[in-house]
Amino acid sequence: MAGVEVHYRVRRPIRLEARFRVQGFTLLLGESGVGKTTLLKALAGLLPAEGTPYGGLPPEKRPIGYLPQDLALFPHMTAWENVAFPLHGKDAKAKALALLERVGLLDHAHKRPRALSGGQKQRVALARALARSPEVLLLDEPTSALDPLTKDQVLAELIALIRQEGLPALAVSHDPALAGMADWLVVLGRGRVLQEGPPDEVMAAPGSVEVARLLGYQNLFPARVVEGGVVVEGVFLRLPLPPWARPGRRAWLGVRAEEVIVVREDRPPPAENVLEGVLESLHPQGLTYRGRFLGPIPLVLLLPRHVQERLRLKPGQAIRVALKPRYLHLMPGEAEEVREG
Repeated sequence: MAGVEVHYRVRRPIRLEARFRVQGFTLLLGESGVGKTTLLKALAGLLPAEGTPYGGLPPEKRPIGYLPQDLALFPHMTAWENVAFPLHGKDAKAKALALLERVGLLDHAHKRPRALSGGQKQRVALARALARSPEVLLLDEPTSALDPLTKDQVLAELIALIRQEGLPALAVSHDPALAGMADWLVVLGRGRVLQEGPPDEVMAAPGSVEVARLLGYQNLFPARVVEGGVVVEGVFLRLPLPPWARPGRRAWLGVRAEEVIVVREDRPPPAENVLEGVLESLHPQGLTYRGRFLGPIPLVLLLPRHVQERLRLKPGQAIRVALKPRYLHLMPGEAEEVREG
């Protein structure tokens, strides 16, 4: 898989130093304001910065295809004219039409942007970026202008086209739902990279509570390490301890809402980490149900629709939940490391 090593230092508008790898379709995930778009613009040469690759080159000399958040298509030009804009020579139109064919839009070549869907506009912008014969693609918040109902499908199609080109691509977003579509995940905190790696590994084992929050962990608790597990809210939970977790050490415990298991009353309960309490609330959220469990440890839980149809849970109902040891993730850190917001 083609890759690019990135190391950039930016002083303004935000102080930032980031070193990471762009490998296949790479997602740079971070909250608003941490410098994601700033980093893209630095790579594209659109603001002062030092680093590699392409440091010191003017924007027009950098072999980069850039898809800004608003896509920046010219509204008075047709699709093929937009794609042909960076091209020169008598065969510019033929090259533009060939690029539109590569992204599946040849039949829409003579339409202006207002006549295209959000996904089609993205593909025109991609074709225009490919016209520069780039070594790497940059995408700024690629789902921001898409219909929420179709964004997953449109983005999956866009990623498939990018992979088909065999180009490394760097997309920035604050949406952790996109992480599962990526080949490589980079988590950006304020001013620095917090963690990077294959998305499934980073999501299953965030290296810090800050990363866990960015990845959508809603159940995060200060914990004290003891022999064989941890104590959270006065409750002992058994789990395999990583090498750094010595008894007496303070840490953070995380469990994803979808990995909080409601114990079925018609089956024997698990042998460990079973909590008794009340289902305070439960409401549909798309094809799942989000609930809040009040017990020795308060928990947010997320139930697939088929599970709720079988259990028929109701707010106010007494229930038991199980926290399987393999779904509990321990992270180093003291309680003051987490801030709300």
